[in-house]
Amino acid sequence: MERLQIDFTTEIGKIKPMHATNNGPAGSAVRNTGIDAAFAAAGIPYARNHDAAFYSGYGGENTVDVHRIFRNFAADENDPASYDFRATDQYVQRTEACGTHVFYRLGAAIEHDIKRGTFPPADYLKWARICAHIIRHYNEGWANGFRYGIAYWEIWNEPDCRNGDGSNPCWQGTDEEFVEFFCTVLSYLKGQFPYLKIGGPAFCWGWGGEERLPHKLLAAMQKRGLTMDFYSFHCYAHDPEQIRINTEEVDKLLAKYGFAGMETNLNEWNYNCGWNGEDFIRGIEIIKGQKGASYTTACMCVGQASSLGMLMYYDARPSAYNGLFDTDTLRILHGYYPFKMFGSLYRLGASAAISALPKGLYAAAATNGQKHALLLTRFDDAAAQGTAGGAITLALGLPAGKTYRVKQYLLDEENTMAEEEIPLSPDGSVVVSCPMYTVLYLEIEEA
Repeated sequence: MERLQIDFTTEIGKIKPMHATNNGPAGSAVRNTGIDAAFAAAGIPYARNHDAAFYSGYGGENTVDVHRIFRNFAADENDPASYDFRATDQYVQRTEACGTHVFYRLGAAIEHDIKRGTFPPADYLKWARICAHIIRHYNEGWANGFRYGIAYWEIWNEPDCRNGDGSNPCWQGTDEEFVEFFCTVLSYLKGQFPYLKIGGPAFCWGWGGEERLPHKLLAAMQKRGLTMDFYSFHCYAHDPEQIRINTEEVDKLLAKYGFAGMETNLNEWNYNCGWNGEDFIRGIEIIKGQKGASYTTACMCVGQASSLGMLMYYDARPSAYNGLFDTDTLRILHGYYPFKMFGSLYRLGASAAISALPKGLYAAAATNGQKHALLLTRFDDAAAQGTAGGAITLALGLPAGKTYRVKQYLLDEENTMAEEEIPLSPDGSVVVSCPMYTVLYLEIEEA
């Protein structure tokens, strides 16, 4: 029988926001299909608003992107009448009302067909001034705006993306143009808002050879004496360990150019076993089911154990990549529950120590001194549902001199957080069953 040691008396930092998303609550208030209550109950800490313009429920083509808010680039950027904030205001208000903070992506949604917003701006500094007014609208009340205190502002998205034919759906300029654009905007916005977290650029591939854009950008920043508050990148894979591997590569890259210790945010990720044909379809089917829920849980646990500052699932917007809610009915899917479980860990605050994990097991533990919790799953992409492994002895290192009650919440094909009290042995251990793709959440309280 496998054995796992969890020491709830040893804190190893904080539980980090590994359960953030791209995009916020969806549905229609008119048809009473909004999922705002479920979204709030999950305790999702941040929602990045990239690709919001693809969903009519957020305001569609009127929403978020710089060229959708400031539609005539020849207009006066200092005149509030040049901006149309209406749809984005409603979307931001709705997200913040759920207790979820907006992570604002400045730029454009991905454009696979007709290109409108992904061309290099005609005037980089003017584009930066437009962004500054957007920031002031949501944080300083400019143009009949708000005071949300949105902390994270990301410049652009996936400037290094490439389709199979070599075209770029996110940046229509050269690498050199992007470097100049990014450095201009970063320098201006940091000068205007030194107290905000301004960074980016959400690289599709966060490192690579020195001929690649991440190297070019960081080298230019180093030469110009520029820095940013976070570095963002993306990872779609079918092995949770890829998140650890990619994060380590990004850390090495940042250190190479003098940016060691910079906050890193993996702000797009999900299960993927191919981008075309049957591989793509199979990946979507997995995302929508229990295996996808297990993958999500495993990635959250890997992210918690890594140097990442934040993990942001793509996507909570009704889309193929939404494993939280059904695309059509918005009913809760199995992939919603890992967010709710990790949200409970996050609220406890402190991360508890876990011994070396057997291959295929993924776990994260938390404590606030009085309450303790463990999130656990078993994932192996090559294995069949319900196979491989089962019983695990969990040695719960708990504060001495007290008695405890242990509750287990089970997520599998038949159960969605089914609650059961399980016996705690005199030696402080419990035995649980965790077949392949099962997700367990254990809650330990004083009896």
